[in-house]
Amino acid sequence: MSTTDHHSEYLAKAIDALTPEGHERVDELLEQLAEVVGNHEAVARFAAARKAEVDLGQIESSADASPGTALSRQELNVLIPGFRAIRDQEPLDDVADWANAVVALLEDEAGLEPAD
Repeated sequence: MSTTDHHSEYLAKAIDALTPEGHERVDELLEQLAEVVGNHEAVARFAAARKAEVDLGQIESSADASPGTALSRQELNVLIPGFRAIRDQEPLDDVADWANAVVALLEDEAGLEPAD
């Protein structure tokens, strides 16, 4: 199993484990992300794809839904620290776990070694 597949499985499990409060919080965080991205269409698509995953309770399997699809190095360099901050500061454990799964996928896309 590839690392990306493993991280996709981790994200699917994290989404499945979200409580109703966790779902609300993730929606709130992704809406905030969508508001601040301005004209970064790829980041807006990224936020919309993550929101759809949480709302549907499953991740998309198509290549177009891949977390890092069409994200530039600069966009990855903004998203990764942002999701790390959510992971490290979020009081809801299920939301922090979800953010950590997103970080793992983004780091994979960026070709980075996982960071703590």
